[in-house]
Amino acid sequence: MLDATTLERIESFLPERSVKIDELAGSLGLRRAEVGVFRKIYGLDRLRFDPDTGLFDLVLPAARQALKALPEGHRISYVIYAHTMQTLTPPHIDAAQVIRDDLGLHDAEAFALTQQACVSSLGAIDLAGELLRAEAPEGAHALMVTGERAYSPKVQLIPNSAIMADAAAACLVTVGGRGDVVRSHVTRTLGEYAAGLEMTKEETQGFGRAYGTVLGEVILQAVREAGLAFGDIDLIIPHNVNMVSWRQAIKELGADPDRFFLENIARYSHCYASDVFVNYTTLRDSDRLVDGRNYVLVSVGLGATFGAMVITHRKRWAR
Repeated sequence: MLDATTLERIESFLPERSVKIDELAGSLGLRRAEVGVFRKIYGLDRLRFDPDTGLFDLVLPAARQALKALPEGHRISYVIYAHTMQTLTPPHIDAAQVIRDDLGLHDAEAFALTQQACVSSLGAIDLAGELLRAEAPEGAHALMVTGERAYSPKVQLIPNSAIMADAAAACLVTVGGRGDVVRSHVTRTLGEYAAGLEMTKEETQGFGRAYGTVLGEVILQAVREAGLAFGDIDLIIPHNVNMVSWRQAIKELGADPDRFFLENIARYSHCYASDVFVNYTTLRDSDRLVDGRNYVLVSVGLGATFGAMVITHRKRWAR
């Protein structure tokens, strides 16, 4: 797999301020009973949320950490900012270019991806590999960054689903490197649910019915395209939308729940496009990723896109 996309360094960043979901009930317009449903049914408890943290203060720390793995003499050809909400800054500010310049990567091409919502980060890794293979010099790297703030109640609460939190991540990507190997990447978009938060009641119910089935199908397809069987996967590393959605998918797959890393749902809640990398670094830093074993990064974005990426972990090069 000499021309495979490899993940040379993955880092994440969470603000220090942690709040219980009860503390946000007033600003989100949630009644006590609704908070109880989020806690007891959806499995949420706490989240990182700091209104005093600026967007770039959130995004840049993980990016700087990831860049420490860039070999001497190598360059970053692309800076890709993957985010969920289409608008994060005033129209005269190009966030991707600000991130590139603040990191001192002035020669890199910088752009953003948002089209797949919370799955955009996985799509950005796939795109980075394609660009590096197609037009970058040998040994070039790309930097994929995520991070966005829950700056308004309108973008923090997904009714009957999730409460969004602050987090960021970064991934240093190259081709044929020594990091985790990307073995497959699969997405499926259900365009009939493109309205997202503006879906009708009937569309929302239809999306709910399809969710577990389609998510399971996408995971299995990614595993097959990686040349593996589901039994070859050590762990599913998912987004943190809620426990209900994952129980539904696990039931559809007929899988052992212990093969899904769901511990961070209660700790951090849903962190837009950063979830899978926050969960990856949690597992890595607690020495729970095994050299040579296979993992699936999974996310779902409103709109509605389902995405799964199979990787093979290389522990020696993870830090």
